[in-house]
Amino acid sequence: MDQQGPISPPRGAASGPGLRARLTVPVLAMCGTLMAVMQTVVVPLLPDLPRLTHSSPGAVSWMVTATLLAGAVLTPVLGRAGDMYGKRRVLTGALVLMTLGSVMCALSSDIAVLIAARALQGAAAAVVPLSISILRDELPPERRGSAVAMMSSTVGIGAALGLPLAAMVVQYADWHTMFWMTSALGALGVTAVSWAVRESPVRQPGRFDVTGALGLAVGLVSLLLGVSQGGQWGWSSPRVLSLFLVAVADLALWWWRQLRTEQPLVDLRLVTRPRVGLSHVAALLTGFAFYANSLVTAQLVQAPKATGYGLGLSIVATGLCLLPGGVTMLLFSPLSARISATRGPRITLALGAAVIACGYAVRIADSRALWMIILGATVVATGTTLAYSALPTLILRAVPAEQTASANGVNVLMRTIGQAASSAAVAAVLVHHTSPVGGALVPTLHGYLVAFGMAGAVALAACAAALTIPGDSAPEGTRRAKGRTRGARDGAMEGA
Repeated sequence: MDQQGPISPPRGAASGPGLRARLTVPVLAMCGTLMAVMQTVVVPLLPDLPRLTHSSPGAVSWMVTATLLAGAVLTPVLGRAGDMYGKRRVLTGALVLMTLGSVMCALSSDIAVLIAARALQGAAAAVVPLSISILRDELPPERRGSAVAMMSSTVGIGAALGLPLAAMVVQYADWHTMFWMTSALGALGVTAVSWAVRESPVRQPGRFDVTGALGLAVGLVSLLLGVSQGGQWGWSSPRVLSLFLVAVADLALWWWRQLRTEQPLVDLRLVTRPRVGLSHVAALLTGFAFYANSLVTAQLVQAPKATGYGLGLSIVATGLCLLPGGVTMLLFSPLSARISATRGPRITLALGAAVIACGYAVRIADSRALWMIILGATVVATGTTLAYSALPTLILRAVPAEQTASANGVNVLMRTIGQAASSAAVAAVLVHHTSPVGGALVPTLHGYLVAFGMAGAVALAACAAALTIPGDSAPEGTRRAKGRTRGARDGAMEGA
């Protein structure tokens, strides 16, 4: 049996001529874009939220941290649940939680309620891996590559659209209006999925590993909380050191138990295979390299002109600077699928990481002129499109169909850990390189260049990791076509 193929043939829901069939891919892509928009819309609000919610900046920062932590924990958990109980069912549940969180934000100004609501929205992080798994089950091989590439690109597209959209709403309307808009979009997503997406028959029945889910949650929360708050609390503070100690001890115990559980939450024997494990390593490194682009670009162009390098742009103008990168991700996703079809996803991933490194080289060459900043950021976004589109394809080829959602969930988790580490590393670099401007300490241009160099080096490491991934470069559809041709030829020879 071909390990790369689904257990059952693609269903007519995605390949037939009906309207629902034609809308399956666009609907899932819309949900992925909406997920990314939900994660970024709060960013323009962060400077004003302490005043609007009568709370401290530290408390407001938890509106971002809560989403990060919840998404990291729920992505592998919901991926496993999708493999067991139905991917569309779990996808719909994740979208409902995301929409409920948006409604709570629209109705309240209490910081505790807002943090809880943002944690609910973290469930949306599982939308992309679940959608990719649905596409594997529902689409024929010849359509699968381009659809998966598009689905992967929605993360960057939504982030590029969400920032300027939210900034304009915040500037010209009450901030609750933004969440009412996202609530309506979330409800539209739930309705569209319920109507256009059929439930996949590919399942892996069994008992859900509740203990494993709780153990993973404790370990990931401890790890990511320490990484995300280390700069604020102090890397050598008792709180941060205790969190890292708990994370190491808990995850080591969790790993030991998963290897001895008959139906584990995460199949670690599968994860330790080179094709899967190295793909996860490449995902972590790519997430680190990609995220520095958004973090540093936004701060750089908003820096005051008195710094000598800053452009003093508004948050709306900043979002528009990142918009070309989102458009590029939309345009280049078909190219990524084409490269993977002809050269294999391993080469696409390595090429994408190399392009990211080239983008940071452009940033190092000139980070004063606006057009050069936009060019460098767009090159990084182009490389990210290639890399992020190739990662799910690598996973699809390396795992059984009934474990697609959980395996892709772990891959997305590794990207999230990489992004959290990138945020902490960039913050540490910029804090170390500051100078007084107008009575306040601001990062120096040298600090930004060091951050670019660090991200570029990590991108080259991701390129090297990609090139070490074993496996052939023939696309899945080609392998099957060759298998059918060879079988027909052998049958003809036997008949002769």
